[in-house]
Amino acid sequence: MIRSMTAFSRKEHTAPWGTLSWELRSVNHRYLEVHPRLPDTLRDLENPVREALRNNLSRGKVECTLKLKAENITPTSLEINETYVKQLLEAAHKIGSLTGESGTLSVTSLLNWPGVVATPETDQSEIQQAALSLLKEALKDFIANREREGQVLNTIITERLDGIDEQVKIVRQHLPEILQAQKDKLKARLEEISANVDQDRLEQEIVYLAQKSDVDEELDRLETHVKEVRRTLKQGGAVGRRLDFLMQELNREANTLGSKSINTLTTQAAVELKVLIEQMREQIQNIE
Repeated sequence: MIRSMTAFSRKEHTAPWGTLSWELRSVNHRYLEVHPRLPDTLRDLENPVREALRNNLSRGKVECTLKLKAENITPTSLEINETYVKQLLEAAHKIGSLTGESGTLSVTSLLNWPGVVATPETDQSEIQQAALSLLKEALKDFIANREREGQVLNTIITERLDGIDEQVKIVRQHLPEILQAQKDKLKARLEEISANVDQDRLEQEIVYLAQKSDVDEELDRLETHVKEVRRTLKQGGAVGRRLDFLMQELNREANTLGSKSINTLTTQAAVELKVLIEQMREQIQNIE
């Protein structure tokens, strides 16, 4: 299955310590280009994030943003640093003796003093693990979105391939009569000017004209390239670059067909082929 390089995914996880959210978005790019945006407290995750994306994606400019909204946790019990409290009281008593002022601290002052009441710290490893697990979910959804968009692109390209097959069929069906009409036109032209032409030379000119106007090889190569595009689409995976190369080959044959055109029908077919190929090429720019 082919994948589009354009996709978006958002996943959120809530825990007692806060809420994590990942946003993944990408656009087409020649190579894989990853731009992680992480909170300062989770900067250590940058390398694992890059590795996870490299292991699952081949192309595209990908922005992956992690947000952490911390929650104020109400502790179930208070831990008092008794040693520190005693040191504070002793220091207050000494200062009071020196200044002649009351050397006591109120209970409220002590409770508000930094370091007296121990505040529970959130385990950073727990948050990091939760963030990586959530990234896996977001990445899975992200790839599924790419694949769904890829199915749409597959349908569009297949329709254009059908159009190319139809144009090749039309030209191939009318090619014998086109060549015969050119032969008749050449003979009529010579008769009009009453030219005395050597019959052998005339036959040589007709053969030369037929060879110059014969587009069987171009039609065969167009059919071959179309089959290869279909096979590549069916193969799936990271096939964007190969499809782009095949578009160049198709375009080359369409140009040759146009240069050999000897009547309106083949000219119109060449133009239609170039339109169909360009439409496919535009879509293929979004394929991974």
